[in-house]
Amino acid sequence: MILNLDPKFTPILNKEEIKFQSFTFSGGEPHIKINPDFDNTQKVTITHRLNSFNDLGLLCITVDALRRMEVKIIDLFIPYFPAARQDRVMIKGESLSVKVYADIINALQLNKVFVFDAHSEVTPALVNNCEVIPNHTFIAAVLKVIGENVKLISPDGGALKKIYKVSEFLGGIEVVECSKSRDVKTGRLSGFKVYEDDLNGMDCLIVDDICDGGGTFVGLAEELKKKNAGKLYLAVSHGIFNKGFEVLDCFDAIFTTNSVKDFEGESVQVIGLDQLI
Repeated sequence: MILNLDPKFTPILNKEEIKFQSFTFSGGEPHIKINPDFDNTQKVTITHRLNSFNDLGLLCITVDALRRMEVKIIDLFIPYFPAARQDRVMIKGESLSVKVYADIINALQLNKVFVFDAHSEVTPALVNNCEVIPNHTFIAAVLKVIGENVKLISPDGGALKKIYKVSEFLGGIEVVECSKSRDVKTGRLSGFKVYEDDLNGMDCLIVDDICDGGGTFVGLAEELKKKNAGKLYLAVSHGIFNKGFEVLDCFDAIFTTNSVKDFEGESVQVIGLDQLI
């Protein structure tokens, strides 16, 4: 059985959907009423995109409602784990935000929590019964569009372990390592480096988990061109794009999933998670 809290987000196909009604009271509190006409002896999988604390609140009351309906086994699929980037305290005064979300979700005592392409190993370490779905099939789907004659570009050290696993999954596509510097107080980026002398006109696909403003990828694209790169492509599992797509016009194509939101009429190619999991 499946309960898709976001009616526009249906990542798991071929399962019977549980019907419900939800709304938000004028004071801001979420409310849900689940139709009891389903087999409560079966496992229920909840899917949702957690983009706000209100989304998290709806998830919490949904689990409570299912427990009161005597559903014993509840799984959860949240593709983009909230606050995953705040997985360490860099300066005094910051919160360890990912742990705040993890503690709330752990309190729900779920059977399994599935996350798509977790930002780091911190999320599955903090979330009980967590299983990470890698980005391998996503990148394979991208290569079906652009072709496999590319180099995979790792934008920084944090992405290295995951991108080499992608390369192995794809049969050993060459990886080019890169790096950048970030001021932990201001967030300003600088010092982009590409650790290859000449890319010989090869097309390059930058692979990462999140694109927020896109500063990392714009700075890296400039350095790749200096190293004689061919066409430039960007593939990010979780597309936020808060500065729009004009800032990313250095790329020949951009790919993402619908893990965070839907894109209509935008300059991005979306591969739905229903095609990948």
